[in-house]
Amino acid sequence: MAVATIVFPVFALIVLGYAGVRFRYFSEALQKGLTEFAGTVAIPALLFRTVATSTTPSVSPLKIWFAYFGAVAVIWILATLMTRFVLQRPIGDSASISMTSAYGNTVMLGIPLCVALYGEAAVPPMAAILAFTSPTYWTVATLHHQAAISERDQSLVRLLWSVTRDLARNPLIVAILCGTLVRITGLPLPTVLDRVLQLLGQAGVPSALVALGAGLVGFAIKGQGPTLATVLTLKLLVMPLVALGLIVAVGLPPAAAGVVLIFAATPSGANAYLFASKVDRAVNSASGAVALGTMLSLVTMSVVVAWLM
Repeated sequence: MAVATIVFPVFALIVLGYAGVRFRYFSEALQKGLTEFAGTVAIPALLFRTVATSTTPSVSPLKIWFAYFGAVAVIWILATLMTRFVLQRPIGDSASISMTSAYGNTVMLGIPLCVALYGEAAVPPMAAILAFTSPTYWTVATLHHQAAISERDQSLVRLLWSVTRDLARNPLIVAILCGTLVRITGLPLPTVLDRVLQLLGQAGVPSALVALGAGLVGFAIKGQGPTLATVLTLKLLVMPLVALGLIVAVGLPPAAAGVVLIFAATPSGANAYLFASKVDRAVNSASGAVALGTMLSLVTMSVVVAWLM
């Protein structure tokens, strides 16, 4: 019952968003608006306020990064090797398949579950991971793809500048950096502004979940069966197990350990599909991983939450 109290309301809102669009109770404009509101206003407000008013985390960010991104590295390498030698797909598909196998839906699903389980104690470790998630994944995936198809038309400097420019406009990154700056300087938040941010933050979690469900209507369970099974196994089973081993190795405290494990266990997110579409590789498999992975994660995330409790 304790697990159900945390997990089921989260997935109930996802189902609400999906059913609303699927049966045309919600318009497509609502889905787009909710996604933009959650991703560019509400969730950034939650992160900014909590980071700005939080105390210095007791655990080293290096341990958090090692546990999470170490798991990412292991899954990325495994997915690349399996693409070539097990699935026997073209090496040009490896970047897309690796991205889909490692890039979880940390914002729309990971944040709500972490907040539900740990409250504000989850925000510092979440911020430590989220600040580097997009730059790490997109840079590595792009370099991987270029190396796989032997493109040399874009220099490393131009690539890094392009990624940096995009990240500078990312509301999540900006919110975390601004919140950190306020906390370091010790500037107090005006009462009115603090209340506005609090209200926006409270709206962020439910709106993100409904938007996630609504967005699933656009994804279909399709693609090559072996590839889809491989991606889902790596993302939902192997990655959290690898993360758990690294968490134990570095000795993370409960809240930080829970955040790393939940983030590692989240199903493939829409960003993985966007990358696959951009490079036009394994697009159907990425779409299927997002759709089916989100459904299967009701079971896998319940197991993770039960273990953490």
